[in-house]
Amino acid sequence: MEEALKQHPSNCTKIVLFGPESTGKTTLSRQLAKHYNSIWVPEYARQYLQAKWDIERKICEPKDLLPIAIGQMKLENEMAKKTDSVLICDTDLLETKVYSESYYSGTCDQSIETSALKNSYDLYFLTYIDTPWEADDLRDKPDKREQMFSAFQNALVTYNKPYVLLKGTKEERLRIAIKHIDNLLKNKS
Repeated sequence: MEEALKQHPSNCTKIVLFGPESTGKTTLSRQLAKHYNSIWVPEYARQYLQAKWDIERKICEPKDLLPIAIGQMKLENEMAKKTDSVLICDTDLLETKVYSESYYSGTCDQSIETSALKNSYDLYFLTYIDTPWEADDLRDKPDKREQMFSAFQNALVTYNKPYVLLKGTKEERLRIAIKHIDNLLKNKS
């Protein structure tokens, strides 16, 4: 099990978009991948849970988290082989851990937690809740945005992850993110 959740070594700079639902992570992931002429890793949970909803009309359950985590790491590892520049990750296992603890009484599968803390990224962009909440089949906490944002920020602080808070319009967020990624790339060379 641990092998399926393990992050494979790569030469790319790994960036994670991190934060509550409906805060612009996917939009920004696409924009950044386009800007850097690179690729982005979609959020596997969306695909998995949308299929579950479409077929069974059921929402996420604790038993879904491990298959979601395995699918996410498989996707990330596959995409990391395709670039030596910047890999934009729409999520990571730490996000899965935060959601698990928030939705399921503070619990998280130990293998997910262990891998979430072992896996390494160059920078996290914490997306603030100043974007309009948009409903869809999977989003369900419009009234808990501040609480969820705090849970995400606390995880980054608790586990000493390097992060930048992104607020403002799509254009402002993109500009700030590019500035920080450019600095990372300059310091790596």
